[in-house]
Amino acid sequence: MPAELNKVFLIGNLTRDPELRYTGSGKPVCNFDLAVNQSYKDAASNETKKDTLFIRISVWNKMAEICAEYLKKGSKVLVEGRLRMNSWESEGKTRTKIDAQAQRVQFLDARAAPSETAPEVPEEPEESQAVDDDIPF
Repeated sequence: MPAELNKVFLIGNLTRDPELRYTGSGKPVCNFDLAVNQSYKDAASNETKKDTLFIRISVWNKMAEICAEYLKKGSKVLVEGRLRMNSWESEGKTRTKIDAQAQRVQFLDARAAPSETAPEVPEEPEESQAVDDDIPF
């Protein structure tokens, strides 16, 4: 059996306030964009350079409501999840985009939550994740 793994860990800052929506069946989903910085040394110039990657994050269920309540633009978070590819038709062409579906979000700013530590929400089983038909956008 071939080995397969779809797991991602990202640390970054929200580029705007999170958006909370509800599916037709009432499941909460929160979306936010995460800026992830990477520094490296350019071999030719010996200068330190910085790249920024922007990734759309989707969070479902109770954690979605918690993220919408406590996070805001600039908040630093650690996201653990999986990559997902979305495809759609636009002007006769198929477009694709890769984003991340969070299984866990850890708040890294002390100011993000009113208590000393960020709220802990247990990971829900994979079966509870919504299917594409439930996505409200």
